[in-house]
Amino acid sequence: MKKILVPTDFSDHAYYALKVAAEIARKNNGEIILLHMLELPGQAGDAIGVGHELPEIMLFKNAAINKLEDLMEDECLEGLKVSEVIQFELAFDGIMKISEKNDIDLIVMGSHGASGFKEMFIGSNAEKVVRNSNIPVLIIKKEQSTFNVERFVFAADFSDEVKKPFEKVVEFANKFDAELHLVMINTPSNFKPTHVAQEIMDHFVSKFTINKFSTHIYNDVNVESGVLNFANHVNADLIGMSTHGRKGLAHFFNGSISEDLVNHSVRPVVTFKI
Repeated sequence: MKKILVPTDFSDHAYYALKVAAEIARKNNGEIILLHMLELPGQAGDAIGVGHELPEIMLFKNAAINKLEDLMEDECLEGLKVSEVIQFELAFDGIMKISEKNDIDLIVMGSHGASGFKEMFIGSNAEKVVRNSNIPVLIIKKEQSTFNVERFVFAADFSDEVKKPFEKVVEFANKFDAELHLVMINTPSNFKPTHVAQEIMDHFVSKFTINKFSTHIYNDVNVESGVLNFANHVNADLIGMSTHGRKGLAHFFNGSISEDLVNHSVRPVVTFKI
């Protein structure tokens, strides 16, 4: 976690994410890239295309530069290596391009979530990044007095396809010296006897070196409720999930539990792409 990307729209939630990113960078001798996407009114595609006169563009850009420079002076960034980037682009597109171009290790974003029609038809930029990013994404939902990860819940079915992202999960947990609470959620539609579920989990974890962990089987009506209720039960500091990044009709019909958690959890959520 040497290079951390923090997109900001200068909102309170973006600032909450920046403070968490600063803590992580400080603990890992890392650096922060602070990104603001300049979405101009009526923007479609390239913001420097037709429909905007140069003075209007410069007005928005100068205002953004001033806000970024103020943010760069914030006390939470003291002593850290921080660079700033302003892109004329739609937020989601720019976040993806900058993260790939700069070999980012972790994206930290603030989100207030979405619900109802907004969640179904528009979604949040955080939700889109979670769905598409090959880089781990940490979503911060509220202000954290300090970002200490002592209890890290990771929920999965512990199938073979989870092995690759789980390497990053273990790395993340070990860096924070956190206890990994590994949980398989049993639901009525996908039920496994306890001894079968335990065998699957025991076989899975035997392939990894984890500093501190425990395994759990939790019954609930669906996976999302199970993860949230189990996290409450152990008073988790962080929830982790792997995501398939489904798109199109597959995403519409199947949805994504990770994206639902990003929208509905009040706890921080970190996602790892399968």
